[in-house]
Amino acid sequence: MSEVEKPNPMSRRAFLSRTATAAAAGFAAPYVIPSGVLAAPGRPGPNDRINIGLIGANGQGNYNLDELLKQPDTSIVAICEVDKTRRDRTIDKVMKATTKPEGRGRHDPKPYNDYREVLARKDVDAVLIATTPHWHCRMAVDAAEAKKDFYLEKPMTLYPAETLAVKRAVEKHKVITQIGTQVHATANYRRIVDVVRSGVLGKISLARTFHIFNDGQKGIGHAPDTRVPEGLDWDMWLGPGPKREFNALLFKDSAHHPSFMAYSGGWTPGMAPHIIDVPFWALELGYPTAVYSSGGRYLVQDDGDAYDTHEVTWQFPNFTMTWTTSLINSFGYTLQGNQGCHRRRGIYLHGVNGTLIGDYGVLEVVREACFLHKFNLDDIPRVIPDSVGHHREWLDGIRNRTQPSCHVGYHSKIDMAITLSLLSLKLGRSVRFDPASETIPDDTEAMKLFKPTYRDPWKFPDQYLS
Repeated sequence: MSEVEKPNPMSRRAFLSRTATAAAAGFAAPYVIPSGVLAAPGRPGPNDRINIGLIGANGQGNYNLDELLKQPDTSIVAICEVDKTRRDRTIDKVMKATTKPEGRGRHDPKPYNDYREVLARKDVDAVLIATTPHWHCRMAVDAAEAKKDFYLEKPMTLYPAETLAVKRAVEKHKVITQIGTQVHATANYRRIVDVVRSGVLGKISLARTFHIFNDGQKGIGHAPDTRVPEGLDWDMWLGPGPKREFNALLFKDSAHHPSFMAYSGGWTPGMAPHIIDVPFWALELGYPTAVYSSGGRYLVQDDGDAYDTHEVTWQFPNFTMTWTTSLINSFGYTLQGNQGCHRRRGIYLHGVNGTLIGDYGVLEVVREACFLHKFNLDDIPRVIPDSVGHHREWLDGIRNRTQPSCHVGYHSKIDMAITLSLLSLKLGRSVRFDPASETIPDDTEAMKLFKPTYRDPWKFPDQYLS
């Protein structure tokens, strides 16, 4: 008799209590759920496949799709993409996946141009949103209101008001979410958290984080605005963003979007979600109380308009964190590595006993004078268990109705720090944030820029700001 066929005396309440406890401890629940546990109304049952729609079928969307196609309990039922060439190509790929060995997902994707048609389908359990960032808030809120669990690529949003709207929509409609900071699931990031929480560094007062690479003055280059290619719904691609002529560089992919401010917010929203995740996670940070950022477009000369240099300082109670992003000089502190023009990113956590240096695959501790006694990293106990995989966490969460590790509630603190940094950059001065009221008090100028103005007919979801 298989596991799902065994008699199960456990009640639904007891099962959910146990899985919630496991999730709180950082353990992911298995995707096989005892048959005695009933699915919530409208949710996939324990032996059902999870019906998923993809919204945004370009590079990052297809990367996420590939991960979902590896899972045994998924069914891709919708591909929504405003470019017919990309849509057709992605559907062809999904259909080929149905020929894989038994045990993988079975798929029957229907094509869509408008994401609202996907959300209107009663048989769709969840959606994966991988569009250009300026769409993220509106689509995530609409998904929550449609009671669709969602996986949302980073950056979560581009404005503080969007951060709050997505967070509050998720809280109200109780959907399961995961933000696409896939590095959160890696063993090295989790080990960094172990080291920090062990206390070996002593009290940590400062974190320095950075993402640096060298495009040179040419940047992404030049491409003239042209007529819209056949098969592309350019007006829908622009959506709530400002109207402009078609540009092939803007449209190309997520490596080019950050050069265009209105549609991406630049490279800070593009990469900071991955890198500042570690300080937020390891130190259990909340919202920042003050933010100051500076920078601009100093040297890069391409078709974009976003900054090539951005410096941020976030203030928390008894703690400061800085962020640097630069497109014009790839020097990266002691993480310089090999010479040449390539991306560098890193995290410094400065404690009274020593400094932890880390990135996606690096973990080093540098002793501070005579304060840190010799120790062995291998002797530090494991606190954060290995992940079953970033996408698998989300699918497990859909089944057991518990939030995975990078859910919107957790990530909203990170997203707010980033969106406040963009607000500070626009103002050219610091802003103070009140975590209790989730507002910028006594600052009319800042609050005017707190939320975006969407292009008609799209409307900002103001109902979540009251």
